[in-house]
Amino acid sequence: MAGSAGTPGTPRVLRAMNDRAALDLLLAHGPLSRTRIGKLTGLSKPTASQLLARLEAAGLVLATGTSEGRPGPNAQLYAVNPLAAHAAGLDVTPERILAAVADVTGRTVGEYELLTPGRRPAQPVVRQVTDALDGAVKEAGLARDDVHRLVIGTPGAFDPNTGRLRYASHLPGWHAPSLLDDLAAALPMPVEYENDVNLVAIAEQRLGAARGHEDFVLLWNEGGLGAALVLGGRLHRGWTGGAGEVGFLPVPGAPLVRQVTKANSGGYQELAGSQALPKLARELGVQPVPTGSYTEVAAALVEQAATRDEGPHRRLLETYATGLATGLASLVSVLDPELVVLSGSSLTAGGEPLRALVQAELEELAASRPRLVLGDVIEHPVLRGALESALAATRDEVFDTSR
Repeated sequence: MAGSAGTPGTPRVLRAMNDRAALDLLLAHGPLSRTRIGKLTGLSKPTASQLLARLEAAGLVLATGTSEGRPGPNAQLYAVNPLAAHAAGLDVTPERILAAVADVTGRTVGEYELLTPGRRPAQPVVRQVTDALDGAVKEAGLARDDVHRLVIGTPGAFDPNTGRLRYASHLPGWHAPSLLDDLAAALPMPVEYENDVNLVAIAEQRLGAARGHEDFVLLWNEGGLGAALVLGGRLHRGWTGGAGEVGFLPVPGAPLVRQVTKANSGGYQELAGSQALPKLARELGVQPVPTGSYTEVAAALVEQAATRDEGPHRRLLETYATGLATGLASLVSVLDPELVVLSGSSLTAGGEPLRALVQAELEELAASRPRLVLGDVIEHPVLRGALESALAATRDEVFDTSR
């Protein structure tokens, strides 16, 4: 008996699979000719022609010009239609919200920054979110309804069991019980929420140092110390969304912190977090200690120590590396990842000297020996990860031609 239209193996489903394969190739390679698409997909020329005609009629691809510089007649080139869909991302910190809109090809077409200083928000969070999103949408020349999906990155995580934000007591205004319902009512598109460090891991997996890796840990040290865990190619979030909140991890060499959520800190944060570096520098006799926010000071100290690499600067780098490796040893012992990505300004500022020291220390403290790499320089990695996450879901929806 013939299967229904949605049964795997039926012509409609096979066409949809071929359509998606062609669209993914166009996203990866840029404009391609019919012949090239046929070769890359294994489809015959007539089938590739029908496929492109179908996608062009659906508004998913455009004829963009012709190939030049090859023997024979120039071939028509096709590309994904950037106007087929748009997605948005937000990167939320206590000080500001960064918003961006990207077209379906991944190109950022609008950005906006909304400052949100102070312990008491001047505006309700819903207003902050809509103002930030609208600013990016306006710069893109779009309307709010043109955005297919929004991903919001925050410190901590929204507990899927309660809908409440956890592990981020320092983010004012985001803990109201009705917040997610209020945002859903105010925004016309589907909204997803993700931990900021998890989004950095998505950015590194799609665009950076973790490309091609299915099992890795990303250690982030900037405003706070956290980790993202990617197991079998998927983010591991945990029962309450708190997997990777390693700043709370008890570690040797640091006092045992109790009531960690009230303190918004723990042993690993106290041992190797950004705020620990200025104090450590003074204890070791590093002069001068830069001024600024503790995140800026920490990055400057680490960069200075890696560059000078002698005397108190060398001792600072070695002590910091030991502290980092101490917490990583627990993660590695439990997860046995293939790769560890060091990311965030307080880690990447140390460059190869810091990476090599942490690698050497970790090999003495843990039985398994994952490779350590520095994260790639990705501008606004939390925001980029939010966009990549929103784009992935948007493409799944828009590129599905089986419906």
